[in-house]
Amino acid sequence: MKNNSIQKSFSIVKIPLIICIAAILFFIAVTNISNAQKNEMRQNLEDALRQSATACYAVEGKYPQSLDYLTKNYGVQIDDDRYNVFYEVIAENLMPNITVTEK
Repeated sequence: MKNNSIQKSFSIVKIPLIICIAAILFFIAVTNISNAQKNEMRQNLEDALRQSATACYAVEGKYPQSLDYLTKNYGVQIDDDRYNVFYEVIAENLMPNITVTEK
């Protein structure tokens, strides 16, 4: 009898433990997916800025001198609440340094 009682109590503990471990693994997976998606969105914005700067160079013969010019004339939209964009002009004929970071 005593052995059977221990097995039942172990089984009562085992089920919540398994559920807890599964919940933790699920949370970790969702967090990793969310981080990967945020990184991809940041990278897409950076790529769009570079492509727009290249389009400006192809059309106008020079790279845009400011980020404002690029966004106003080439349709790139930046979520200022989410991203910091660093746009450093080197010269009219050299691609600007463009870096996007999350706030």
